[in-house]
Amino acid sequence: MKFYAGYKMECFIIKKGIEMHSDLIFIRSRIAGFLACSLFLCLMMSLIYIDVHWMHDAVHELSFTEIVQELILLVIVLLYFYRARRQRNERPALVLVGGFFSCMLIREMDFLFDKLHHGSWSWFALVVTVVCLAIAARQPRQAVAGLVDILRKPSWGMMSAGLLIILVFSRLFGMQDLWRTLMMAGYNHTVKNMVEEGCELLGYSLCFLATCSYFYGDRTRN
Repeated sequence: MKFYAGYKMECFIIKKGIEMHSDLIFIRSRIAGFLACSLFLCLMMSLIYIDVHWMHDAVHELSFTEIVQELILLVIVLLYFYRARRQRNERPALVLVGGFFSCMLIREMDFLFDKLHHGSWSWFALVVTVVCLAIAARQPRQAVAGLVDILRKPSWGMMSAGLLIILVFSRLFGMQDLWRTLMMAGYNHTVKNMVEEGCELLGYSLCFLATCSYFYGDRTRN
């Protein structure tokens, strides 16, 4: 009887030790992920410092900040379309998300499309939108299910935060009237532009991290 009780206690201790070891690995992975994201954001934000302090420009279309924004969007687009090509069941939803970020990329590169005609970027974005909607409309049930799956993922929280920064916060915080009132006679457009583009870079960085988390999480789970 004592032997059985001792054996049972030993099994209990081993079980708890394994659970604790698993918990420690989980905590370590989360801390490592946090530090990796922090390092990435530091690298992204350093681009603004380089543009303003070393390059002495006004964070214009050909600045490091703007170029990296466009590269981040391009990588996000390629990741979603690549996944859509490989995963037939997820294709409609992934095409919709990839198309959305494609339109954002086209909008960011409007200075190139303006060489054709001012505001012509909107027509290219419209074409991308129609094509992606047409692809998703062929399988509406899978498109809805895929979007629900994306929204349920933990990475959606970071993705939505990034989109809110890009589409809402940066636009409101970068209002020219706000900065003219703040700086009055000393108004400097470079300051206003730096703040707005810095907010956008933060938002795009969060969207990129969320995209990586979404695909990496799927790969780990599968």
